[in-house]
Amino acid sequence: MFNLIRRDVILQKKQLFTFIPLIFFFIIMDIHPVLTYLIASLIIPFNTYVYDEKVETNILLNSLPYTRMEIIASRYLGAIVYMISAIGLTSIAFLAFNKPFTMADILMGSGLFLTFASITFPLFYIFKPGYIFPGVIIGFLLLGSVGPAIVLYVAERLTAVTDIIGSLSMHSLYTVAIIIILILYVSSWMITSVIYQRKAF
Repeated sequence: MFNLIRRDVILQKKQLFTFIPLIFFFIIMDIHPVLTYLIASLIIPFNTYVYDEKVETNILLNSLPYTRMEIIASRYLGAIVYMISAIGLTSIAFLAFNKPFTMADILMGSGLFLTFASITFPLFYIFKPGYIFPGVIIGFLLLGSVGPAIVLYVAERLTAVTDIIGSLSMHSLYTVAIIIILILYVSSWMITSVIYQRKAF
């Protein structure tokens, strides 16, 4: 399984030449650190899916001595490895440019990435190749534009829930959020494994 994760790094090494300048651009343009961490975390995992979609890598992977469970596990574990690496590199870049960021920015960026990955990863194995990535990009842009409005609308209607959330300390709030995101990520992992087991290549 480690070799599958390493394969993605080797395939994406050319992307590092665009990854680092892109992060520098975001920092220079004073893009919010949360969004910067999110974009940085998305680059390698989603580029890997796009590459595999183009060259039909799954046919090759299924001919190698790996189970389908191991292939999916490498995707989900690899995404966490890439996220941690991206956060580390982005934090170094923030420090190099003397730009402020907080642990809350890192946690929120990581949480958004894991949530977005949880929703989109299964879709790569449901929809036909060539359709999912444009859909993911459009969904990402729509979520960024209308997401805050939806949250405000729901908050206004569900005052009991917002009162409970408001009564929690920041530590409790982050703990609850982390637990929910981890449950979502593991559930997505299980769903994707089931889909991949039944998929014919």
